[in-house]
Amino acid sequence: MSVSAVDAAITSRMSVRAFTDQSVARSDIEALLQVASRAPSGTNTQPWKAYVLQGASRNALADKVCAAHDTVRADPALAAQYVEEYDYYPQKWVSPYIDRRRENGWGLYGLLGIGKADKDKMHAQHQRNYRFFDAPVGLMFTVDRVLGRGSLVDYGMFLQNIMVAARGRGLHTCPQAAWNGFAKIILPHIGAGPDEMLVCGMALGYADDSATVNTFHTPRVPVQDFTTWLE
Repeated sequence: MSVSAVDAAITSRMSVRAFTDQSVARSDIEALLQVASRAPSGTNTQPWKAYVLQGASRNALADKVCAAHDTVRADPALAAQYVEEYDYYPQKWVSPYIDRRRENGWGLYGLLGIGKADKDKMHAQHQRNYRFFDAPVGLMFTVDRVLGRGSLVDYGMFLQNIMVAARGRGLHTCPQAAWNGFAKIILPHIGAGPDEMLVCGMALGYADDSATVNTFHTPRVPVQDFTTWLE
């Protein structure tokens, strides 16, 4: 196994926010999911369940969620109807996490020429999530509510496997927690059972290399900033 090839797949992974309309073969999607299923999980529980949306099903879900997103903007009180089932983000932001969040948000919006007062443009850019950034394939992932929090750790490794395996096939992805608040719309649409909880969504396809937004790359802190060596 080539170390450089593995490292290249990992380091070239990025959250792509503009895709071409080039289709992705079903065989490639199946291969990605099969490879990803080799992710470790506590006592081999394999907690993941994937739903693949293409064509009419993808478009219909996008229309439903975009409509709900617009409705909430028009009447913020309606946001109470769309609540995440688990806290993806902290209830209270503290440094250094809030600093990184701001750097990420304003770096992206700055690249796109969206200022702090440009509420319409912010809304439109955020809504791009609900079009899967024009990717031809949308993925939704659920987990059985009976499982514990550790299964979300397992799930993260499964999702990373999908994203890295995608790079090996020339594909790109964007993992999306933005969908989570609209689970009440999404779960019935994909036919998920009452015991399933939405974990996240993901866009999958070929990156539009001509799109300005895809020149945005997030920084990473150096190893010495997050590692303690004990001898």
